[in-house]
Amino acid sequence: MRSVGPLGFEQRRRGRPDDAYGTLVRTIVGQQLSVKAARSIYDRLTALFGGRAPTPQELISTDEEPLRAAGLSRPKVRYLRDLADRVLSGELDLGALQDLPDEEAAARIVAVKGLGQWSADMFLMFHLGREDVLPVGDLGIRRAVQKAYALADAPGPDALRGLAAPWQPHRTLASLYLWESLDNKPVLKEDSA
Repeated sequence: MRSVGPLGFEQRRRGRPDDAYGTLVRTIVGQQLSVKAARSIYDRLTALFGGRAPTPQELISTDEEPLRAAGLSRPKVRYLRDLADRVLSGELDLGALQDLPDEEAAARIVAVKGLGQWSADMFLMFHLGREDVLPVGDLGIRRAVQKAYALADAPGPDALRGLAAPWQPHRTLASLYLWESLDNKPVLKEDSA
């Protein structure tokens, strides 16, 4: 925390949209990609729709080729369409997620093809603003903990939970700082000697 300093609003959002549907679209786009690659693909996708996330209906009615040309893999196109179908049918009521406990909200999210626990954790953290989420499946968090604790290897989920126990009930904030520590390049001061 000392080396990163206070986190501003944008650092806390990490480029996520404000609406629930857009957040899940952004989450699917960003799976298994670096932050930079995910942002680039998401920007190309939103450029197809006037600079915003496509609505569920737009996503379903858009041919696959422009989506693929934006950088989406075929599986991600299928996942985005499954999300859109579930939202349109009412099977996934995004407005109701705010009132559910973390576990129940996560269970509804992971019912969508292509959305796993990592995706649910990202939604809980960045959209619902839940304060005590530890995304144990996030490689960036595991690498940051490895670096911060000078570990030989990145910790597995159980080891990470153990290390993070003292951070409760603020594991989301700790995770934000861990991610930022990977992005933060220390300022090197010139020797005055």
